[in-house]
Amino acid sequence: MEHKGTVRIETERLVLRRFAADDGPAVFRNWTHDPEVTKFLRWPAHDNEGVTQAVLGEWIASYQDPSFYQWAIQLKELGEPIGTISVVGMNERTGMVHIGYCIGRLWWHFGIVTEAFRAIIPFFFDEVGVNRIESQHDPDNPRSGAVMKQCGLHYEGTLRQADWSNRGIVDACVYGLLRTDSTPNPSSRRR
Repeated sequence: MEHKGTVRIETERLVLRRFAADDGPAVFRNWTHDPEVTKFLRWPAHDNEGVTQAVLGEWIASYQDPSFYQWAIQLKELGEPIGTISVVGMNERTGMVHIGYCIGRLWWHFGIVTEAFRAIIPFFFDEVGVNRIESQHDPDNPRSGAVMKQCGLHYEGTLRQADWSNRGIVDACVYGLLRTDSTPNPSSRRR
């Protein structure tokens, strides 16, 4: 893989960009404080804005690493982050990136995460040289799986008690997309 780092990507409704230190209040307000958002995730809801600011500080420092991918999902009309999409796992040997995402409850069911995920697929295949993009979800969170399907990922199976989250040990429904499976996506562009 030829890593490029977290580059700016735009779609019709979204800007995918690096987080900035002054995003803290919006990030906390829009999703990190909400236990409903983190229910199926591995990190607990943040108790205060200071926790969110510390996490943002770690991400911002990590942008120096070209293999670090952590995008703020920003609605153009709102002008502030409402969620995030990132590489949460990677295997250089197989050319695989594992994608994770979350978004504030106010923006669920509007196709925003699907639009963001679709935008990063051509970036990873065409510019980074990834061979495989994968993601997974808890079977009790089927809407997350719907995002994966809408982005062209193929259901590959459910691994029993293979993951953990705020709910404890859970099954993992695994989806994957190979570079040879993908088709170009003209709806996103780098700026």
